[in-house]
Amino acid sequence: MLRQRSQPYRSRKWLANVHEIDCCVLCGSYGVQAAHRNQGKGMSMKVDDCLTAAICPTCHHDIDNAPGMDREQRRARLDHAICLTLAELARRGLVEAV
Repeated sequence: MLRQRSQPYRSRKWLANVHEIDCCVLCGSYGVQAAHRNQGKGMSMKVDDCLTAAICPTCHHDIDNAPGMDREQRRARLDHAICLTLAELARRGLVEAV
């Protein structure tokens, strides 16, 4: 049985909350981008907005283009950053269970 693909979760508020984290969750540099997960996307379609990491442009570039890391290593690094971002959002009260 084929699973019907649902529409990706989009939330300007979620992305705004990610941008409230002013320092990179990986290196601590000031200034972040909301970097979407690099898996499960295609044809100019990004994954759910809730799968974003608050990372600086340098870390974002390194994850997307690192010559010393293979695809799985880059994905693992971004997944780690997403987990750190979720933890920081929860600590700030910007995401919670309902």
